[in-house]
Amino acid sequence: MSTTKTKYRRTSKGVRVGQKGLADRVALVEKAMLRSDFPSYDAGDTVKVHARIKEGEKERIQIFEGIVIAKSNRGASKSFTVRKISHGVGVERIFLETSPKIAKLEVAQQGRVRRAKLYYLRGLEGKAARVEKEVETLAAAAASAAAKEGKSSS
Repeated sequence: MSTTKTKYRRTSKGVRVGQKGLADRVALVEKAMLRSDFPSYDAGDTVKVHARIKEGEKERIQIFEGIVIAKSNRGASKSFTVRKISHGVGVERIFLETSPKIAKLEVAQQGRVRRAKLYYLRGLEGKAARVEKEVETLAAAAASAAAKEGKSSS
């Protein structure tokens, strides 16, 4: 008969009992919920989100295309905010990555930004609200091709 040893921790709020293995169980549940079919994307990228819309009995897919202005990477509750201008009005939607309502995610264009959150785009309009495209130069393309050749021949 084995006995489990209970761990006690002293904190500023008193003595706490640690639950061994709870963090491991939470990590397993979160890992099972994560989706691997999404491409890599970051803030500033223009994405097409294929969202499932249910209207009465029917279900259809609607494409929401816009710029990713924020990403939240918190385990199973990963989310990203997409902003687009529709008929002169700014529209933002927050999508959960783990949601089954997202059928597909496509990266239409990669953007070059220097911030993680692009909330400043809310105050801009017209050409000022554009994000610079990520353009791969010939030298960078040659360097990445040489790096790939080096990995494959090893």
